Amino acid sequence: MRRVVVIGGGIVGLATARELVRRGHEVVVLEKERRWAAHQTGHNSNVVHAGLYYRPGSLKARMSVAGNASIVAYARERGVPVEVCGKLVVATSADELPRLEALAERATANGVPARRVSAAEAREYEPEVSAVAALRVESTGVIDFPAVCDALVRELGEQDLRPGTPALGIRRALSGGGVEVATPSDVVRADALVNCAGLHSDRVARLAGVEPSATIVPFRGEYYELRPDRRHLVRGLVYPVPDPALPFLGVHLTRMLDGSVHAGPNAVLALHREGYRWRDVSLRDVLDVARFPGTWELARRFARTGAEEVLRSLSRRRFAASLARLVPAVGEDDLVRAGAGVRAQAMRADGSLVDDFLIDTAPRQVHVLNAPSPAATSALEIGRHVADTVLSTIE
Repeated sequence: MRRVVVIGGGIVGLATARELVRRGHEVVVLEKERRWAAHQTGHNSNVVHAGLYYRPGSLKARMSVAGNASIVAYARERGVPVEVCGKLVVATSADELPRLEALAERATANGVPARRVSAAEAREYEPEVSAVAALRVESTGVIDFPAVCDALVRELGEQDLRPGTPALGIRRALSGGGVEVATPSDVVRADALVNCAGLHSDRVARLAGVEPSATIVPFRGEYYELRPDRRHLVRGLVYPVPDPALPFLGVHLTRMLDGSVHAGPNAVLALHREGYRWRDVSLRDVLDVARFPGTWELARRFARTGAEEVLRSLSRRRFAASLARLVPAVGEDDLVRAGAGVRAQAMRADGSLVDDFLIDTAPRQVHVLNAPSPAATSALEIGRHVADTVLSTIE
């Protein structure tokens, strides 16, 4: 039996801990917040992704397709709310049709059940939608990811679970191998370390003496909801055809498990790694972003796109106009603010965005450095992969 310390109590950290326990090992889970799933897991759109968008053969493609099935099965076994409702990816003009066709080909390559539908067929699913054609993806669903985390915590009940416990220092054990992690109350000794710290994963890697291969740059995604009397405009999930040059899917409409309809998210640079509002500013985080050369290279490449995202963040009218491309009946007065999430986007020094899950290793250490969407969908698969990886660093 090995003892592994997992830093991070989001869905990826908890799923990894579960997998290690299932293999007969002991875990200690450290989470700096006093509750589980406090950041990315608890602030996302709760969509179970099908695996449609990702480069064939990539970790995202393989793990999201497998994860779609495994997370739905897990939720049903554990009584977690989940609904596999399908979605439409909508081409709103003829110039989007080649990208829609490329997306259909990618779906086939990834083994995703998807089919091209006409404008008339699209309106059978979503009567208010504007489309010249669409892609119907049957395996997309909605789920309660924080409730999944609650179920994982219940499974781990006999393990050493420590919410409200940050990692203050990490070093190799002075004798016998392994690692030592300083917390506010003690030093945790273990055979290996897994870093699933999400928004702070690069900093935890550096704390452990590892220079990460990418740096986290936080992007805030802001959401609106449709007013209750306008929810009838959307029956399920309606997405735009994404821009392949960007890792974000564009603002979309999602009917949630409670019947509410969420709209968003956009993508703006956050001024705090936990900055869910414009007024949330961290001097340290701002300086880190400003000093990182990749930030400026990304800004140079996507200056116009970035400016448009900021304007949409500041203007409900612009946000509504983006949604009206998909569902023309949606107007500015139909929207009410509904919170935000922050995406931990890994970036290279040359300004390129890491487009796949990224995992760095060192002796007796595994650092999950890029696990944004579809990481929640893929959590059980990521957990298996990380468990394999961490145990290989010990042997």
